[in-house]
Parts: sequence; structure tokens; C-alpha cells
Amino acid sequence: MSTAQMTRPPQTLYVTIRRDELRQLKDEREQLQQEVLRLRAHIIQAQLDQPAGAQPLLC
Repeated sequence: MSTAQMTRPPQTLYVTIRRDELRQLKDEREQLQQEVLRLRAHIIQAQLDQPAGAQPLLC
């Protein structure tokens, strides 16, 4: 025996954000994206520097 559940349509949440807050969030996002690129490059370089037959790095 299963119970039927009424599903409601998704609700939209509206928020307000100040321009300075938006700029700060965009700057933080850019910094994080740059950090991800730097870390990826570091991992790729480490993999290239491994001797032949070595185990791959775990991420």
C-alpha cells in the first residue's frame, strides 16, 4: 500500500542584492576560478613530471 503525495509546483524565491555585494561576489567567483585553474595546472604538471610506470596521482 503506497501513500499518494500532493506535489506543489516549485516556488520562486526572490532576493535583493546591492551592487557592491554583487561586485564582491563576482570578484570572489573570479578568484576561485583562477585558483581552480592554478590547481589543475599543478596537477597536470605533477602528472607530467612522474617517471614512467609510476602510479597516477589521486585527486
